[in-house]
Amino acid sequence: MNDKEALDQLRENHTKLTNEVSKVIIGQTQVVREVTMAVLAGGHCLLVGVPGLAKTLLVNTVAQALGLSFNRIQFTPDLMPSDITGSEILNDARKFEFIKGPLFANIVLADEINRTPPKTQAALLEAMQEKSVTVNGKGYDLPAPFFVLATQNPIEQEGTYPLPEAQLDRFMFNTWVDYPTFEEELNVVKQTTGNASEKISPIMSGDEILNYQRLIRRMPVAENVLNYAVNLACKTRPGREKATQDVNKYVSWGAGPRASQFLIIGAKVHAALEGKYSPDIEDVKAVALPILRHRIVTNYKAEADGITVSQLISELT
Repeated sequence: MNDKEALDQLRENHTKLTNEVSKVIIGQTQVVREVTMAVLAGGHCLLVGVPGLAKTLLVNTVAQALGLSFNRIQFTPDLMPSDITGSEILNDARKFEFIKGPLFANIVLADEINRTPPKTQAALLEAMQEKSVTVNGKGYDLPAPFFVLATQNPIEQEGTYPLPEAQLDRFMFNTWVDYPTFEEELNVVKQTTGNASEKISPIMSGDEILNYQRLIRRMPVAENVLNYAVNLACKTRPGREKATQDVNKYVSWGAGPRASQFLIIGAKVHAALEGKYSPDIEDVKAVALPILRHRIVTNYKAEADGITVSQLISELT
């Protein structure tokens, strides 16, 4: 099978995957798309939304449809690094044995990630970046593929530890989970207040996902698309030659080089799902908001003038 045929197969499987997830998750089409795009790109995803919007159920359902192992970690203020990485215990043979923690899964749901202290967040950061954990000076590789899908409540700040910029930067997408429409919520209530339950069938395997990730990487990118993506990231940085007037006025910090990389990878995945064999500028624009949203820090002038990050990104694209 050549790459074009493989890309066609990827698109067909993604359609089947979306249909399978929709058996349980009503609406939230864009959220499901961004989560699956992050998986195909080999990136992590941060889901931001108020409680009760089925963020946890969505991640669990996607994991089942992908045929991947899944663990959920409920982040709390007293959670220690060893609670997620695992620890060594003295076994019956009087030898130290490593007991794997919940990070050893293909998809890890970090529920309310901002509720745990920086020490535990740092352990998760190592896992996200290195795809391995270190316990007592010894490294342990995590299973492949490996993804962290984290949730965060934007309205409750008491008892939380805001994620440092370095950790936010490791998330490929910052996905906003909004309220359902009236019709969607009506269907949710009908589906969840009776005895009926849907069984999710796996559409892909871990090996297939790894192959698709390599396939996405092989997709060619035109020079003008590369220039556009890098130029877009550069325009978010105040005080630099490519910064716009509004960026200089309203932004404290802009996106780093990792944003440029994710813009191209994200554009490749978007192009593949749209039936293209190479991304264009429109594909970069399509993924710009979830990639740049958490990488731009606005200042007090933006708050005073009612300027949001989303507005700034819209003007830049």
